[in-house]
Amino acid sequence: MGSVRLEAITWERLGDLLAERLLALEPGDGGSWPRIAFDGAPAARPGDLAHRVSEALRVHGRPSLVVGTEGFLRPASLRFEYGHEDIDAYYDGWFDTRALWREVFGPLEPGGDGRVLPDLWDPATDRATRSPYVRLPPGGLLLLHGPLLLRHWFPFDLSVHVRLSPGALRRRTPQAEQWSLPAFERYEDETDPGGTADVLVRADDPRHPAWNG
Repeated sequence: MGSVRLEAITWERLGDLLAERLLALEPGDGGSWPRIAFDGAPAARPGDLAHRVSEALRVHGRPSLVVGTEGFLRPASLRFEYGHEDIDAYYDGWFDTRALWREVFGPLEPGGDGRVLPDLWDPATDRATRSPYVRLPPGGLLLLHGPLLLRHWFPFDLSVHVRLSPGALRRRTPQAEQWSLPAFERYEDETDPGGTADVLVRADDPRHPAWNG
């Protein structure tokens, strides 16, 4: 990733400014539901920012639905087929991208009914969640958060990447999950999420983010 000029900001102000930007966003492909990515390693906590933006949108009277890809993990028998710490499996096979296309993006395509499944699989119980569908009204925004999002060709109308430097990522990743770090190195090399995303947020210091807005 090349040099990018970033400005210091608070999380509260960042959430408000992103919400303001999304209020003016026109959905792509003729659809009625803008789809936003909040991409980042688990240690970067992109879901926190997605929820903050959702709350700011609510204050403005704009509906949104926050969906995390951790609710679309594949069953343990498939995730751990080659062991619990297989990098290639984590990178390519942990998340059920077909289910995300079918249950999340499909209903938000032009002509869709807006009925989104917010999650499918509970990794703690390794069972289907049986969550009810949620109907997102026309003009409502999908806020999808999770790791490695920008390598799947999902039809996002705007993407936000919450970045940690390699050192910060290592420090903030729990010891039990350190084995996954090479997957994020590969993601940087192959996808360049910081350069690909529309909005880059640096979160090395969790108290003092910066962004390229």
